[in-house]
Amino acid sequence: MASLITFKLSMFIILALQPPPTLSLTPCRTSCGSIAINYPFGIDDGCGAPQFRHMLNCSTDLFFLTPSGGYKVQHIDYDKKTMTIYDPAMSTCSILQPHHDFIMTDIQSVTIPPTPDTVFALLNCSIDSPILNHYKNLCFSFSGHSCDELYGACNAFRVFHLLTNSSPPCCFTGYDTVKFMSMNILDCTHYTTVINTDSLMGIVPSDWVYGIKLSYSVPETGCERCSQSGGTCGYDTETEGMMCLCSSSSNYTRECGKNYLIFACQVPLERSIWVKETYYMWLALKSAG
Repeated sequence: MASLITFKLSMFIILALQPPPTLSLTPCRTSCGSIAINYPFGIDDGCGAPQFRHMLNCSTDLFFLTPSGGYKVQHIDYDKKTMTIYDPAMSTCSILQPHHDFIMTDIQSVTIPPTPDTVFALLNCSIDSPILNHYKNLCFSFSGHSCDELYGACNAFRVFHLLTNSSPPCCFTGYDTVKFMSMNILDCTHYTTVINTDSLMGIVPSDWVYGIKLSYSVPETGCERCSQSGGTCGYDTETEGMMCLCSSSSNYTRECGKNYLIFACQVPLERSIWVKETYYMWLALKSAG
């Protein structure tokens, strides 16, 4: 028995001293088109943080998915933790399109809401609109701009002025307004969204940046520890618990381990079990003196 333990111990030492095999690629894609996909986002199930599960779709372009549709992702700033999206069916200063609501799930509203410098401009509102009566405080001005300026400067919105020979009511408001009230309840026919509004003083509407900027936070799950060990941060698709993806077929709860755990992450199952067994035999032999 002692000779068997000595033999296995010798093999363990030889195995441990060998350079580790090359890691297999993880199942997580790291880009979609020209946009890098880093934690906490993922476009493959089990990658990134579970809070953002199924929010992104990569076809020819990257899209942010909500109950109201797919919005093209224009940019992700991982330093500022923002994502800029654009609704292809949204009206802008140059094009008028059929109106629809912008709807996010409850989880999205909490984990990746629109930033405070994203303004929703509700257009062609009825004089009976609740935001012009009971909820006037929901409307505000930004950077010195007015509704009349939108109707007068934008070809797409000038039609509202022509139909009524006056400027119909409109409202600059935040996401929370459209979050709780649909366009039908607001009694406005169209909306557009403008970002970076704090820097638009003196800028004409035709030069505004139209879109929606979202802000997110990165969950504290020990991802840095996983990355430093050579793994990719992900989660168990059944329990949504944090996982460290070490290869295309192996993962661990926190990191791609040390000593025998490195081999268990990289070698076939039967071999990794043998290494683990030998490691424990070595510990027992060491304890026995």
